[in-house]
Amino acid sequence: MVFDKKILEDLALSELEYSMIADRIGREPNQLELGLFGSLWSEHCGYKHSKLLLKQFVSNNPRILVKLGDENAGVIDIGDGLAIVFKIESHNHPSAIEPYEGAATGVGGIVRDIFAMGARPIALLNSLRFGAIADSRTQYLFDGVVGGISGYGNCIGIPNIGGEVGFSDSYSGNPLVNAMCMGLLKTDELTKATAGEDGSLLVLVGSGTGRDGIHGASGLASRTFDDDRELRPTVQVGNPFLEKVLIEACLEVAHSGKIEGLQDLGAAGLTSAAVECAASGNAGIEIYVDKVPLRDSGMEPYEIMLSETQERMLISLHPNNFEYVKNVFTRWDVDCTVIGSTTKDGRVKVFERGSLKADLPVGVLTDPPLYRLDVERPVYLDSVNHFDLRSVELPEKEPADVLLALLASPNVASKYAVFRRYDHQVQTNTVIPPGNDGALLRIKGTSKGLAAATDGNGRLCYLDPYIGGMIAVAEACRNVSCTGAEPIALTNCLNFGNPEKSEVYFQLEQSIRGIAKASETFGIPVISGNVSLYNETRNEPIYPTPIVGAVGLTENVNKHCDIAFQQPGDIVILLGVPSVSTCMEELSGSEYLSEIHHKVAGKPSIDIKKEVAVQKTCRELISSSIAKSAHDCSEGGLAITLAESAIAGELGFEGKFDLSERWDVGLFGEGQSRIVVSIDSADIDSFSSICRENQVEYCVIGEVGSGTFVINEIIELEMQLLQDRLGSLERLLT
Repeated sequence: MVFDKKILEDLALSELEYSMIADRIGREPNQLELGLFGSLWSEHCGYKHSKLLLKQFVSNNPRILVKLGDENAGVIDIGDGLAIVFKIESHNHPSAIEPYEGAATGVGGIVRDIFAMGARPIALLNSLRFGAIADSRTQYLFDGVVGGISGYGNCIGIPNIGGEVGFSDSYSGNPLVNAMCMGLLKTDELTKATAGEDGSLLVLVGSGTGRDGIHGASGLASRTFDDDRELRPTVQVGNPFLEKVLIEACLEVAHSGKIEGLQDLGAAGLTSAAVECAASGNAGIEIYVDKVPLRDSGMEPYEIMLSETQERMLISLHPNNFEYVKNVFTRWDVDCTVIGSTTKDGRVKVFERGSLKADLPVGVLTDPPLYRLDVERPVYLDSVNHFDLRSVELPEKEPADVLLALLASPNVASKYAVFRRYDHQVQTNTVIPPGNDGALLRIKGTSKGLAAATDGNGRLCYLDPYIGGMIAVAEACRNVSCTGAEPIALTNCLNFGNPEKSEVYFQLEQSIRGIAKASETFGIPVISGNVSLYNETRNEPIYPTPIVGAVGLTENVNKHCDIAFQQPGDIVILLGVPSVSTCMEELSGSEYLSEIHHKVAGKPSIDIKKEVAVQKTCRELISSSIAKSAHDCSEGGLAITLAESAIAGELGFEGKFDLSERWDVGLFGEGQSRIVVSIDSADIDSFSSICRENQVEYCVIGEVGSGTFVINEIIELEMQLLQDRLGSLERLLT
């Protein structure tokens, strides 16, 4: 074999895969050609260990305008000639190495995926995971990541409307930074990534190409790492001010009808952008690397083709339209250069000053080996699933003290320290801001609204990957339903460890099964997503953490709810159950069990059909103007949900319900399919009628109070004390 193991390791290629390449092209590849294969056959671009599993996401939903995986992002028709485009992606490894730039370029990349489709980006969300909050490295990563997200997002004028933040030792060496973007377009302005017809020009616009990001897709995102120092050059550097004008210029030419295709240069840079466009158009391409504008001198073809310099887009167009397009980009002060052309021979040819440097079939480059492992259920599940939860003793702390402790825990504490740094009002569409279950945007010129939320619980997926996958979908949709919007489509980012390990592959396989099952039951398609594997450090994988982004639609944006109690005397009702449960299984994977008893154990469960009915009921209560508030009951359990609604409304709560068996389970258990709503007492009959029609149970648990938080005779606290304890992550980070 010509190339040694170190070179193959840098490219995340095995010796067997090298042999496959040589066999399929009929010769040994040269260094540049091997680099192209390394990127396009990487896990990040080629999805070698996940593509076969992702085939479970099948849907013939009539709203879908683009088949899953065919384009940069998914597209859903929302009526009136409009569609939304959205996707979530990871930038985990770059953020672990350079948290500010890693997170910032994660935002920039996902935004380019959206406007590459011809859609105007209208919202950002994120999902973040860090290690133990007291750890100095966690604090460094947290500050850098949040700074990068806000620094980039605020500059480009896209509101950051929501997300979530979690902390666990599992993520100490490998934080998760998942960024989601939504865009809006007219359905007749949808733009696709294609190389166009034979003889079309390939035009590179945006930043000059530098050496940043080389081997980002293969060497960084497609293998594990222990020492990040040698990987720092693989992290890109962003320029949000260039991206802002790039958005405007690209949308102008996309909507002009003068271009054939538009593609962003993300992972693997020019290589993936050009080759994927060629594959989409069943074409060949010629690239002239000496025409590519460079930011660094002396760059070799290998570096130019694999650079992941940010803020670059590739346009295909008929030669007659080049002057028009160039004039648009000149007006926006953005570089615009012809760097290649489309052919009909189905090959990728790279030239430098007329000399052929690479010549490969498009079909081989875009057809990596796909792996499906035969695995068995991990042994650790026997221990955690069969743990006797009845052995968990009531804590020595009083119920009120447990409530205060959980309110102050990092996974429950207010995330104001995060979202206060984001501009969530730019574009003036935000109706429900961050800090609620889901965010809500108005669509100007219509009565419609779009809701969005991200969710995922690594602890639950660790305990049962299949059920955890279903719960991730259920909770993301539940957050959207609590605004009053109907969930209509999903995206996901699948964050897992090394898939070559049997235990990790089992987790990935089962989580995908769970997401697919929940998607099918809800009747909501998965339209886009990203797989982020090899998330482990020093041989320790993260919790399996599938993050689900849900987007919902409401026809009347004025009929919505947030989490805040509205009026003293309103009835508070727990929707989804006939009584407050004291079933020990509801402690499985709970924040209470982890924070108070330092244990992650149990076997979570969900009745997904019941979940669908509960959410439908909630939406009908909101659209009928019966529900005055709605709050998903999840992490921290019922007591935390009630406290958060009381705090958000600057009111109180007075509750009375049966806790005679286990008060800790009743207050802090995390049974699924439950929503706390408040209504006017005059509406109880109408409320009961809607619940009866949907066959959904409920129980009255109290009423909105003023100034105090009271549950039975076991908790009585001043609201100011609860507010202070909920506090903010800022207090925990100092």
